[in-house]
Amino acid sequence: MVQTARVLTIGEFSRLTHLSVRTLRRYHEADLLEPAVVDQATGYRYYGVDQIPVAQVIHRLRELDVPLSDVQRILRTPDPGIRAALVAEHLQRLEGVLDRTRAAVVSLRRLLEPDPAPIHVELRSEPARTVAAVEAVVGSGDVEAWFAGAMAELEAAVGDAVTGPPGGTYDNALFEQERGHALVYLPATAPPRVGRVHPVTLPAAELAVTTHVGEHDGVEITYGALGTWVVQNAMSVAGPVREVYLVGPRDAREPAAWRTEIGWPVFRLT
Repeated sequence: MVQTARVLTIGEFSRLTHLSVRTLRRYHEADLLEPAVVDQATGYRYYGVDQIPVAQVIHRLRELDVPLSDVQRILRTPDPGIRAALVAEHLQRLEGVLDRTRAAVVSLRRLLEPDPAPIHVELRSEPARTVAAVEAVVGSGDVEAWFAGAMAELEAAVGDAVTGPPGGTYDNALFEQERGHALVYLPATAPPRVGRVHPVTLPAAELAVTTHVGEHDGVEITYGALGTWVVQNAMSVAGPVREVYLVGPRDAREPAAWRTEIGWPVFRLT
């Protein structure tokens, strides 16, 4: 018969760790938290008091939605620095999810407002100009990561020769088909040709322009308001959408200060 003086039954261990008996059995089957002793005759599981901190770590990691495979890596890594890096990597992903959730809540509240504030729209004639650009065909889900890499490459290539705020153009297919041509640029005195960076001439265009205030995650609401204005004023979109990042994360820490100018190429129907 197994000696249980220094061990806890699975029920006792469950009460001490706030992990259900069913969860403890699942963790055992997954080789995540093995009992100190398993009675071969009865199959009963017994745990040591020194396993309580381990169980508590697992509990907290699972509360943060860390996958079981990653929990195993964290627990089995002897190097504290590597363990900390693994946890930090997941927390960073979790913070990104929280940021997106918060932005979605803000956008939803704006959409549910009974009387949304009217937007200011300006009709503007933009002349053709040559800029330093990076362009590619990308999927809508990859735009954020692609944009960050392209902008970093542009800033390194252009350096102090920048003559205005960064911008981008986005083909209609990117919105309609979830994949399309995207281009980001920096105005420069002499656009270089380095790596993916190369000179591009933006064609002259007639634009209906408004400014989106705040984080870019809620920009679709401003797009909708601008599109409504275009339709109501008997105009039609005639080309890729243009964005100019007047104030962004590199310019101001507070998202409330960020400003994105949205320009839709248009022509009058009447």
